[in-house]
Amino acid sequence: MVKVKLAYGRKGIEVELPQGQIQIIEPRYRKGGRDQAGMVLEALREPIGSPPLGELVSQEDRVGIIINDITRATPNEIILPVLIKELENAGVSSGNIILFNATGTHRLNTKEELTGILGEKIAADYRIVQNNAGEQATFVKAGTTSRGTEIRLNREFMDCNMHILTGFIEPHFFAGFSGGPKAIMPGMASLETIITNHGPANIDHPGATWGITRGNPIWEEMLEAARMVPRRFLLNVTLNRNKEITGVFAGEMEEAHSRGCLFARESAMMEAECPFDIVITTNSGYPLDLNLYQTVKGMSTALQIVKKGGAIVVASECREGIPEHGSYGKLLREAENPDALLKKIRSAGFHEVDSWEAQIHALVCKKADVYIYSDGLTDKQIREAMLRPSHSIEETVEELLKKYGNKARICVLPEGPQTIPYLRDLSHVSQGT
Repeated sequence: MVKVKLAYGRKGIEVELPQGQIQIIEPRYRKGGRDQAGMVLEALREPIGSPPLGELVSQEDRVGIIINDITRATPNEIILPVLIKELENAGVSSGNIILFNATGTHRLNTKEELTGILGEKIAADYRIVQNNAGEQATFVKAGTTSRGTEIRLNREFMDCNMHILTGFIEPHFFAGFSGGPKAIMPGMASLETIITNHGPANIDHPGATWGITRGNPIWEEMLEAARMVPRRFLLNVTLNRNKEITGVFAGEMEEAHSRGCLFARESAMMEAECPFDIVITTNSGYPLDLNLYQTVKGMSTALQIVKKGGAIVVASECREGIPEHGSYGKLLREAENPDALLKKIRSAGFHEVDSWEAQIHALVCKKADVYIYSDGLTDKQIREAMLRPSHSIEETVEELLKKYGNKARICVLPEGPQTIPYLRDLSHVSQGT
């Protein structure tokens, strides 16, 4: 037997799998920097394509700093103290620094969650504005993209005269990579803007996938939206499996993000010679596996390398369940099958929040049977989501081997969407960003 530790919740779980046609695919491991705060400071003082941050701001500036919400593992406890001190050393007062929680269409975070994200001192000392995508009065029109999408962004954020985008860069299942312009759109955008950008035609586009930015209609429109925000400065990091900083990419938004994507690609891109009968995956553990909505990323990772008619087994804690907010769960419950769900989403005039997640969910279920091991979901919730419950990953694999035969090929993705597996005949995935 082969023992494999899967990223699951805060602690992970270990499974025993049969030896044989099994392949484990995970990111190339990079050590975290010894002085991670020092790495951040050096990047702020020697940025990419930009003067040092301290030379870009003055005491008159009102600085808006975008932060990630609870669903992201950004190491704010390292990044923010260094960033804020550098701003204050340049003369910016604490009262002129505002933190903007880029929730996109996610729920607002609780006071306790914000304290956990930011640390007690920063959460107490600085004003925090959470983006509420459905509250129309809080947005202002920033412009219209070449595709005709009206870009409405958070009014208070736009009222700032210096804008700093923090976050971390990882593969993303329809935006190519996270970080960069995603902080602004969808992070600080209105519901209508996000729904249009994440529309079914864009989700169906072959370029809207893992590892592709240029030629990806979703990402390219995000970039257009971000360009509508003046005086931008990027501070993005890359992380290893221990959530340690492996690289810092600060400076001019487009150039710094592009370098960060290339750096992340070198760790994340992994080639597989042929598709697998069974793919075991995760959603990278806490906080990325908070709910089933986020877990679609892990399902999509496995989709890239599973055989048509094969099986995907997902380990995801989902401590927040489906979740209850948004339309994702409702869309799944109302659908008879994946084809019916896709027909509904692609129908003329259909316009509903979270349809993009349901659309990709349905595409995964059309190709493979999906089993989920989760302490946060009931069997009823799992079946209503067109998935199959797994109470033991080992037992599920044992049953699947009876179906596919003892020579079935098994792949394990212990870190889920931190890896971009691809097949040789899908070499377009490895094109530059």
